[in-house]
Amino acid sequence: MAENSFKYVIVGGGVAAGYAAREFTKQGVKSGELAIISKEGVAPYERPALSKAYLFPEGTARLPGFHVCVGSGGERLLPEWYTEKGISLILNTEIVKADLASKTLISAAGETFKYQILIVATGSTVIRLTDFGVEGADAKNIFYLREIDDADKLVEAIKTKKNGKALIVGGGYIGLELSAALRMNNIDVCMVYPEPWCMPRLFTAGIASFYESYYANKGIDIIKGTVAVGFGKNENGEVVDVKLKDGRVIEADIVVVGVGGRPLTTLVKGQVEEEKGGIKTDAFFKTSSPDVYAVGDVATFPLKLFNEQRRVEHVDHARKSAEQAVKAIFASEQGTSIEEYDYLPYFYSRAFDLSWQFYGDNVGETVLFGDNSPTSETHKFGTYWIKDGKVVGVFLESGTPEENKAIAKLARVQPLVNNLDQLAAEGLAFASNI
Repeated sequence: MAENSFKYVIVGGGVAAGYAAREFTKQGVKSGELAIISKEGVAPYERPALSKAYLFPEGTARLPGFHVCVGSGGERLLPEWYTEKGISLILNTEIVKADLASKTLISAAGETFKYQILIVATGSTVIRLTDFGVEGADAKNIFYLREIDDADKLVEAIKTKKNGKALIVGGGYIGLELSAALRMNNIDVCMVYPEPWCMPRLFTAGIASFYESYYANKGIDIIKGTVAVGFGKNENGEVVDVKLKDGRVIEADIVVVGVGGRPLTTLVKGQVEEEKGGIKTDAFFKTSSPDVYAVGDVATFPLKLFNEQRRVEHVDHARKSAEQAVKAIFASEQGTSIEEYDYLPYFYSRAFDLSWQFYGDNVGETVLFGDNSPTSETHKFGTYWIKDGKVVGVFLESGTPEENKAIAKLARVQPLVNNLDQLAAEGLAFASNI
């Protein structure tokens, strides 16, 4: 097969690839220099839409509506944009081998791609129950959500199983957002997770109790402290029920599994330094291998604010790390320098009429403020995290744009706090006065 040669190659066609492409054009990339190689069949899009508006019964999101970079208020990059800019968007192409020494990539179909500079933006893959040999986990209508094809299959099942029963395995991001989306489609929903409360990696018990009660009031059944150990099928191979470890059997025509992801680093394994499950990079997303950068989910980078190496799985970091890497590539070529990456960890979610944001780090003592009653009219409440006498993290539900900006500023400034009771009494006003 013919060899394809490019100055720059991005492997992966997700959010990071799209934002990197936009930055390449800002930096003056020439026509024919850049290629994006993606195993997906569509141009880069804002992945968070898949667990939100893509599944809504009304006001539904569909491509081309949410191609990057609309998620951050930027221009929407349609497939023709890449053509106009002279960027080769190579879709439905999975890279299965990377030889960093010879700067060569090989696709599943046997095509060879040469590069001078490589950006690894392969993202994550979902953890599947079939990986653990769970009985019946190969049944039809058991879904995972990572790519647009996954979302299309779930949309079809929602239509086919109208007013049916869904069981959600997992109480994290995907579990909470998809439970809400399915309930909005008049599906009976049951959530199952082993932890004592939902979103345990971020939420405190106090935060979680609000969401669990709110979801229960919406008719969502929550079963905690157990896991799915098997799935029953009918003669067509479709799932009909879920067996739980505690002995219960729950009827279900749709199962959605959201039990986490794994960064896709296998392509470069053994050829770059790794740390904390990701590819180790510097503050410019340069790896230990010359001319190879890694961005988004796969990168373990210096988190300057907290003086540690960290890997962050979030769309905000995918966007910003991609832009930083491209700026660093051009600065290196031009013999100039740029600022080190100085990221403020940020997470958010939207479900039903709820919307929360979190900034900083969730370590240390916590102070809950506001009204976290699930029947509250405003449901405006939040939590501060305090470590070594400083506020290092803050969570806010139903904040205004101004309030969300205030909590972001607070998390970066890390003000000193002497009295936690006084902080609880001040509540959101403390952030607004920083």
